[in-house]
Amino acid sequence: MAHTFLLEIGLEEVPAHLVTGAAEQLVKRTQAFLEQHRLDVAEIKSYLTPRRLAVQLIDVAENSASIDEEYRGPSLKIAKDDTGNWSKAAKGFARGKGATPDDFVEKDGYVFVSKHISGVPAIDILANIGSEVVEQMKFSTYMKWANFDFLYVRPIRWLVALFDSDIVDFSVLDVRSGRTTRGHRFLSSDNIDILNAQSYEETLALAHVVADAHQRKQKIRQQLDDIAAQHQWVLHVDEDLLEEVNNIVEWPTAFSGSFDEKYLAVPDEVLITSMREHQRFFFVTDQDQHLLPYFVSVRNGDANHLQNVIAGNEKVLIARLEDAVFFYQEDQQKTIADYMEKVKKLVFHEKIGSVYEHMQRVKQLAAQLAESFDFTTQQQQDLLRSADIYKFDLMTGMVGEFDELQGIMGEHYAKRFGESAAVAAAIKEHYLPVSADGDLPVSDVGAVLALADKLDSIISFFAAGLIPSGSNDPYGLRRAATGIVRILKDKKWHIALSDVLATFIPKNSATEGADLQTILNFILDRVRKIESDKGIRSDIIAAGTQMKSISDIVYIDERVHVLAQHAQDDANFREVMETLTRVQKLAHGYVAQEEVQVALLENDAEQALYRLTHELNLDVLMNEGAEVVYTTLANLTQAIQDYFDNTMVMVDDERIKNNRLTQLSQINRLIMQLGDLNQIVTK
Repeated sequence: MAHTFLLEIGLEEVPAHLVTGAAEQLVKRTQAFLEQHRLDVAEIKSYLTPRRLAVQLIDVAENSASIDEEYRGPSLKIAKDDTGNWSKAAKGFARGKGATPDDFVEKDGYVFVSKHISGVPAIDILANIGSEVVEQMKFSTYMKWANFDFLYVRPIRWLVALFDSDIVDFSVLDVRSGRTTRGHRFLSSDNIDILNAQSYEETLALAHVVADAHQRKQKIRQQLDDIAAQHQWVLHVDEDLLEEVNNIVEWPTAFSGSFDEKYLAVPDEVLITSMREHQRFFFVTDQDQHLLPYFVSVRNGDANHLQNVIAGNEKVLIARLEDAVFFYQEDQQKTIADYMEKVKKLVFHEKIGSVYEHMQRVKQLAAQLAESFDFTTQQQQDLLRSADIYKFDLMTGMVGEFDELQGIMGEHYAKRFGESAAVAAAIKEHYLPVSADGDLPVSDVGAVLALADKLDSIISFFAAGLIPSGSNDPYGLRRAATGIVRILKDKKWHIALSDVLATFIPKNSATEGADLQTILNFILDRVRKIESDKGIRSDIIAAGTQMKSISDIVYIDERVHVLAQHAQDDANFREVMETLTRVQKLAHGYVAQEEVQVALLENDAEQALYRLTHELNLDVLMNEGAEVVYTTLANLTQAIQDYFDNTMVMVDDERIKNNRLTQLSQINRLIMQLGDLNQIVTK
């Protein structure tokens, strides 16, 4: 007989940004719990609202799986004494496994004990889900309540645990599990009984709760689309905002409101930010993408008294827009120079200095990068001007009130104050990307300013000893490093970061204490994280991201992809790797002579390998890319194998041995351009 189990954790309203992650964690912990107890289920359904986290287990087995386990004990030499009797070690082993020496089986020189573990009724196993799952949940934000020391995301108010129609009894603190849940806070009576685990969704729906998050989101999306179609608006649905709205409602009802057209004189970004970030409103445009004086939102309730809800939301929004108009007008009464005077007094970090000093270092580093990227004279001029002023908008009233607009208002105000479009764009773009997969700078000037700003932040914080540890990263340095990697890759800018930073770091008191290698490894860790998230094998990532003498992030990333692609598609990949790693192992640590002495090459295989390799130009091959390097080395595989079949490297004659090691070392210089291939697992 198939069974269904339901667990619901009833809570005070959980912050929207924590709801989805908490629900996913509950599913993962439940999966681990079931695996640990060997209890089979066909499916785990997840439910979530701001007031509840729930899982429904479909087709739960009657009992956990029975297993037979065999345990190896001490060797026979230890298990028996000189007279052939069982030793203390053997008896102790037997006791530990709930057996006696009579149960021993002797084989392969050891004693073994077999143990049958019978299945346990599912309902008995599930009685432990409170202590082993519910109480073990971890969150980024916690609360305490009553007199308990227990911490949880929000106070637990009720627990539902049903195995079919039977209550699975357990407690968390003073809350005992039962069948009683709660419906919508305003549209339902307080307590509702769930008759059985199978009727969970239907029972809550009658109490004005859409428990299935996917179903609830689709309902919201359809309502939004209907309103937009009714008015012939183009609705702009931000998926992150939709997720947030979905996590603050249990019974969604969409509605639209309006504001006075006079506010359209304020930049669109200001209006959109006021609606999206502060009110959770969706904005609308006409067919030509012109912002319209309307918004669409969602209430947690039904359509009763909806006009009052609309009027209240309009009133709150207008108050925000009045502030925006005031700041917008006031900000334009000053100049960039006025704002820059204030920036000089703005603290970047008490251990590092002011924002202005940070900008001065960024300008110096940006100029150095621009030379490496062969910027035109105009690009250099735009870059230097951008570097002089790019933080000015931090001191404007608008950014002070709406900090989400930093950079955005900088671009807008820069244009109004007469700066070029290139300078204005760079001011906005230097913040990009703002997330792991966010938009990247489009212009080269903006990209270099972004690189320099992020690099100096990492270097100066590291020099001050403010290095991220564990998950702690209060200054967003990992995000900055990810941005550096993504920008370099996007622009395909090949640059030796070690050379750039080695020149830059000693020139400034705020950066001179930074350890270059630590910083490079920190940035390289972001390459590893990015590639790992793409599913590339860890051994290939380890091989391709070893740095040694190479600090060209773009090339390092490229060779990881080349190795991964050949590992997947090339039937000869294993043979190529094993051949090349044999060279690496022999050449490791050997300081080569200046050149191979041809007269000392004794056999045809040595001479053939020499002919194939001595004219290979390392710099040319690297400029052509990691794929060319790989192909070149793969084409040498047979010649290298012939060499090893016919040549003993470590001979007694020092001149011959050193000449052969020199030849292998020169080949290894090329192999190292693919990374440390010894890291790659070929078996």
